[in-house]
Amino acid sequence: MTKWIVDGAHTDIGFSVKHMMVSKVRGSFTEKEGVIEGNPEDLTNAKINFKIDTASINTNNNDRDNHLRSADFFDAEQYPAITFASTDIAKTGNNAYEITGDMTIKDVTKKITFDASFEGTGTNPWGVEVVGFEAKGKISRKEFGLTWNQALETGGVLVGDEIIITIELQANPA
Repeated sequence: MTKWIVDGAHTDIGFSVKHMMVSKVRGSFTEKEGVIEGNPEDLTNAKINFKIDTASINTNNNDRDNHLRSADFFDAEQYPAITFASTDIAKTGNNAYEITGDMTIKDVTKKITFDASFEGTGTNPWGVEVVGFEAKGKISRKEFGLTWNQALETGGVLVGDEIIITIELQANPA
């Protein structure tokens, strides 16, 4: 089985969440690693594992990032990583997949599914073949114990529950 290593410098793991019920806050994680074992052009028998450093969260606002690292949210000191391990991959179309797996945030593990696409292969300037993927999924932050919120005087809450996760990934052969 071919092994591919996620290229952290060319991979973005981002998220967005409703803020004050009217806008979105976007962010990403700058430190991540992952392995894909299998044929990138047919993921149905592949195994995919990711690890994200929760302290590497970046929303372009230091105060907010520090709050997200605190026990109110990720508790990055006690739970330094978010992990994902695929359990089932189904082909849904030409280069399209549903990737289901176990995601663990803090001490909670839930099954989630990403809609993913194989974006192709390329050869980098050093002659190494690389592969690209995109994926999108969503989670309920409350299901993972990320329950901090604040009611707004005008009704509603400061932070929405649904988190949209987007991944743009490049992987290199191991």
